Amino acid sequence: MAEQALSFEDVAVGMDVPALARGPMTTVHLMRWSACTENWHKIHYDRPFSMEHDKLPGLLIHGSLKQQFLFQVLENWVAPRGWVWKVNFQFRAMNLVGETLSVWARVTGTERLADYGLATLDIGIRNAADGAESTPGTATVALPFRAGPPLPSPFAPPVKIPA
Repeated sequence: MAEQALSFEDVAVGMDVPALARGPMTTVHLMRWSACTENWHKIHYDRPFSMEHDKLPGLLIHGSLKQQFLFQVLENWVAPRGWVWKVNFQFRAMNLVGETLSVWARVTGTERLADYGLATLDIGIRNAADGAESTPGTATVALPFRAGPPLPSPFAPPVKIPA
């Protein structure tokens, strides 16, 4: 039986979004991402260059790939009826080939608007082995009410009238 699509009424502060595991990351993952994005910086595929020339601890996972993982965990949660509206994050630590990444999100707030609701979340990426956070951030998603109309496509952000 198919799972029911997420609605605003299904969301509560403190709720954990289903995590996304990626890895262990390999040089094949990085080479494929380099090809897709045409990012050919050697720190992603040339171990001697990365470690000897740039003095890094190994081959680095692309920041843009980690960014895609953050969007993927949010999109997996709100699709097909919701929209990812805002995402903000920082790259605070490196992730390396061999690591398994755990991409997570937790609801920190909700706001009921006239035609739909907003949920704010803390998001991030952790090294699954040691729990070290590398990419903390926040996000806001829009979700329809269970018995309400679909969200506009494309999503139009809410207009807030100053109090």
